[in-house]
Amino acid sequence: QTSVSPQPQPRHSMHLADSVPSVLFNNASPKKLLGHRIPLRVHVTFPHLHCSALDYSHDGNAWSSGKFEHYHKAPFTFTKRKPTVSEYKESTKSGVENNRAIEKLRLEGCTLLGTLQVPRVGGTISVSVSPDAWRRATSLLSFGVDPSKDPDPFHGKMPNVTHLIHDITFGAPFPPGDNPLQKTHHVMDNESGVALANVAVKLVPTTYKRTFYAAKETYQASVSRHIVQPETLAAQRSTLLPGLLITYDFTPLAVRHVESRENWFVFLSSLVGIVGGVFVTVGLVTGCLVNSVQSVAKKMD
Repeated sequence: QTSVSPQPQPRHSMHLADSVPSVLFNNASPKKLLGHRIPLRVHVTFPHLHCSALDYSHDGNAWSSGKFEHYHKAPFTFTKRKPTVSEYKESTKSGVENNRAIEKLRLEGCTLLGTLQVPRVGGTISVSVSPDAWRRATSLLSFGVDPSKDPDPFHGKMPNVTHLIHDITFGAPFPPGDNPLQKTHHVMDNESGVALANVAVKLVPTTYKRTFYAAKETYQASVSRHIVQPETLAAQRSTLLPGLLITYDFTPLAVRHVESRENWFVFLSSLVGIVGGVFVTVGLVTGCLVNSVQSVAKKMD
């Protein structure tokens, strides 16, 4: 039994990415913004950091300063909320199965999620301890003085910024590839739990074309990451706060991925050739067997 079916043949080509001037500010008209921005989806859980002590920013425009909301209007913004039971379990991997215990523990955590429309130029996303919470924690540990009258979210300790990246996606994902910023744990395993997860993302514009489907503009991500310890931050006199820092940029080269099938005439001619070859081969084998049997029968006679 012989079966033949046409298989898709992926082809890749590389070329310079189109240079598109990006509109950076939201006061431009929606028509001008169309095509200049891509969606950036973020879903991160900090299981040991209270929402009141969590801050986030895009290109230096922090939520705590009020600048973030100026540049990112609803519905394209971030929201903070308590993690669900499943998010808490996934982010801690503690093995705690008692839902009542988890209900109490998850109140100490925070989940950040939402979608931004960002220009197609390099930028940074930061999710970290808020400046006020950091000043309060360092004041308590260094001088024993609490400058705030609110309850201490850290209970006299340094903030533990261990977190789980459920998903961070730039634009439309590339279907054949995997997202390296999915289900990623950053565990701060030092004694204080304070560190900075520094993630660098290189985005490759990729046009994905399938047979019978329109071309789709997607992005492939190349990721490198490392944990910056607090001693390094202090030695460099860095102004960055503990948490997660994502730096992203776009490559000047673009990839075109095309999945195509051969022409039906080529397929039919190949099919006819294979079937004809099978018949010829069967005929030759049959002829040899018949001649051999006849020769043996003559000798026996």
